[in-house]
Amino acid sequence: MKNSGRIVAGVLAPHPPHLVYAENPPQNEPRAECGWEELRWGYERLRKSLSSEEFDVILVHTPHWRTVVGHHMLGVPHFKGISVDPVFPHLFRYNYDLKVDVELAEAIAAEGKSQGLQTSLMRNPKFRVDYGTIISCHLTHPTWDKPIVSISSNAAADYFSTDVGQQEMIALGHATRAAIEKSGRKALLLSSCSLSHRHFTEEPQVPEDMTYEHIYNHNQYLWDMRMLKMMRAGESKRVIAEMPDFTDQAISETRAGSLTWLLAAMNFPTTPATVHAYGTVIGTGNAIVEWRL
Repeated sequence: MKNSGRIVAGVLAPHPPHLVYAENPPQNEPRAECGWEELRWGYERLRKSLSSEEFDVILVHTPHWRTVVGHHMLGVPHFKGISVDPVFPHLFRYNYDLKVDVELAEAIAAEGKSQGLQTSLMRNPKFRVDYGTIISCHLTHPTWDKPIVSISSNAAADYFSTDVGQQEMIALGHATRAAIEKSGRKALLLSSCSLSHRHFTEEPQVPEDMTYEHIYNHNQYLWDMRMLKMMRAGESKRVIAEMPDFTDQAISETRAGSLTWLLAAMNFPTTPATVHAYGTVIGTGNAIVEWRL
């Protein structure tokens, strides 16, 4: 039945390639011994939580598909190929095979245009799907038995200001929610980003050697804890209000707008979020956070 769609849950789902590497799934070519257990076990707790909820499609907003003109969505029913992390090719060479809910992607693009946004569909069947999309989807739902909608990160924050970028993402979130409600789909939303994102520029000889792993600096850690405290208290609007300062001062990956999009699509929930894990990867702060609507 149309006009009965809804967002069942939203997740802050960070995408360090190290987590897939450490899991040793068959799709990824490099092999690991162990590593980053707190975050990997946090994703396990998330998957267990989501197993009680039915959904039809996964939507993911990713920082690593950057578009200068407008917001783009995958617009081909099937993509298959290999995704290689440009910074960590020795950790992430992943053979993906995924389906796209093109109808919903087209509906989001149309809703966005109706709200004054520039939107486009990626119709190139040879397009290489970015690793942010793949990693967040894999860690959240590794069976890959649901179609996805992947949304690019527009560069408004870089070309104008953090505040302008945030307003763009709020409008995109509203458009996403409207399209889902009209579609009849039950949707799971993923914000594919870390929190604080200043990171080390060198890695140990053995990447999974956890004796080298810690947050980059204390200031970043304090900002991460401040944001998580507000999420756990159900203060989404306060998170949005402080997002520009957090983004600039913690060098946060939220600059790409994924978390703002998520909170706006969920209509700024007052329900306390569940933090399944917080941990560091090469100095960055990563939290796995779930909002049940």
